Amino acid sequence: QLHLVESGGGLVQPGGSLRLSCTASGSSYSEYGLGWFRQVPGKRREGVACINIDGTTYYTDSAKGRFTASRDNAKNTMYLQMNSLKPEDTAVYYCAADRSRYDGESWYEQDLYDYWGQGTQVTVSS
Repeated sequence: QLHLVESGGGLVQPGGSLRLSCTASGSSYSEYGLGWFRQVPGKRREGVACINIDGTTYYTDSAKGRFTASRDNAKNTMYLQMNSLKPEDTAVYYCAADRSRYDGESWYEQDLYDYWGQGTQVTVSS
């Protein structure tokens, strides 16, 4: 079993930056593919980024060039560095994990992730 806890959310002005963290307990991160998702009330949860065991990454189009996913297996932690934030990035952000390797056609499918954090709110507003 893997228990995930996100942190780092908050209120930031447009153009600002935040770094989200997701720390795991119960098992080693090194065995898991990891994802970041976000959800706005009334809308479906959407994939933001994914980082595989081998470090390969995938991003949703709106995140490319602004967000960077990374992982530190020694700390059992993954990160989402978010720069140039926009009001439309406002959402609850969730981390997710599964013993899978994802490709460009699967990484955003939330049903393929078994473990989820509780979410952290990111609000981008002036």
